[in-house]
Amino acid sequence: MTTDYQALLLVGFGGPEKREDVLPFLENVLRGKRVPRERMLEVAEHYYHFDGVSPINEHCRQLLAALKPALQNSGIDLPVYWGNRNWHPLLTDTMEQMKADGIERVLSIVLSSCSSYSGCRQYRENIQDAQELVGENAPQVDKLRVFYNHPQFINASCDRVASAIEQLTSKGTDREEIRLVFTAHSIPFSMSSTSDYEKQLQETCRLVCEQLDWPHDRQDLVYQSRSGRPQDPWLEPDVLEHLEELHRQGVNNVVIYPVGFLSDHMEVMFDLDIEAKELCEKLGMQMERAETVGTHPEMIRCWVDLIEERISDREEKRAIGQFPANHDVCPLNCCPKPVIVREPAKPA
Repeated sequence: MTTDYQALLLVGFGGPEKREDVLPFLENVLRGKRVPRERMLEVAEHYYHFDGVSPINEHCRQLLAALKPALQNSGIDLPVYWGNRNWHPLLTDTMEQMKADGIERVLSIVLSSCSSYSGCRQYRENIQDAQELVGENAPQVDKLRVFYNHPQFINASCDRVASAIEQLTSKGTDREEIRLVFTAHSIPFSMSSTSDYEKQLQETCRLVCEQLDWPHDRQDLVYQSRSGRPQDPWLEPDVLEHLEELHRQGVNNVVIYPVGFLSDHMEVMFDLDIEAKELCEKLGMQMERAETVGTHPEMIRCWVDLIEERISDREEKRAIGQFPANHDVCPLNCCPKPVIVREPAKPA
């Protein structure tokens, strides 16, 4: 397949791979953000619980290992580079390597299915910062569109959820007794109010439930892993508070699917596999956590399809549901950097 692109670039979030990396990594992530240091140290303990190793870099390695042969089988003969926003291999170092290799134009893969400042625009800003540091002849980088309603992403999600439901039903639980709880990373109101993050997540959940023939009144979208100041409003409800409320309502069986995460980030492992699981055990609830899409074959096909539509003359952009496929090039005012928004004063 002929194309003007000379390479692909996987842009990851990055994560520590030993205890000594944890604090420097978190300082990179939180630089310039209004997050109290005590909260950073609290999050550091989550990493120490796993000996300082985040799963996210290993996921990137597994994704590259699965993606490269799939691209070749589709006739896409492009080298694939990898650079992270917050930890090694750092994006700037990768950009330097691409420049040294004579790469001039690159198509980037960003591991986020939805639009928001932190999930899209910030990655584009990080790419621009790396280009400025590399200087003259830094590669031009374009970004793949978000894919919250791509049919193969939905297929992969449905398969993960269906497997978790089957796990519960194999233990004697009736399907009708199961509550499906979707989770995504909470973001500040100041970010959610200027992006389609909530709307896109809700559409993904709706499409998954529709394909699985799952009743709307037995599913919820909740949030996890908020990290800001307590006085700043973030998306709610929190997954732990929601589980307690479901228990009060008499719900005893839940499947939790981290729809907002493409792989097992630290937030998935700690907030769901440890905290949510421990809470469910305390409440006497059965819980199954559905796997993230990761390197599911349908997810790999999704990536290949997204790449094909950009490097070919194909006019079709695959999407299902009530919204069209997202734009390829973000408008200048798309998902702006958030400003502090205060909750309105309550009447006396």
